[in-house]
Amino acid sequence: MNEQQPTSPRHRLQELLAIPERQRTDAQWDEINELEITLASANRTESRDSGQRRNAPPPSDQKKSGGAPQGKKPARKFHKRPPKGPAP
Repeated sequence: MNEQQPTSPRHRLQELLAIPERQRTDAQWDEINELEITLASANRTESRDSGQRRNAPPPSDQKKSGGAPQGKKPARKFHKRPPKGPAP
């Protein structure tokens, strides 16, 4: 007999995204949304677990590096411009 193997969520999402937007049913839109949420949360947990192991430099000591993490610019402070005075 022909048994269908369950499709992976990524593959199913690709199948649904291949359907033109105008032709998608509400059920297909709902499934797309659910798959995107599921895959996004899966990415977050995977990156939290293995992200530090892969290509991550060792944590730097900010006292030695001058206080700012390397590669990041310090935040800019914006000030309000003083109001214009009356015209002479």
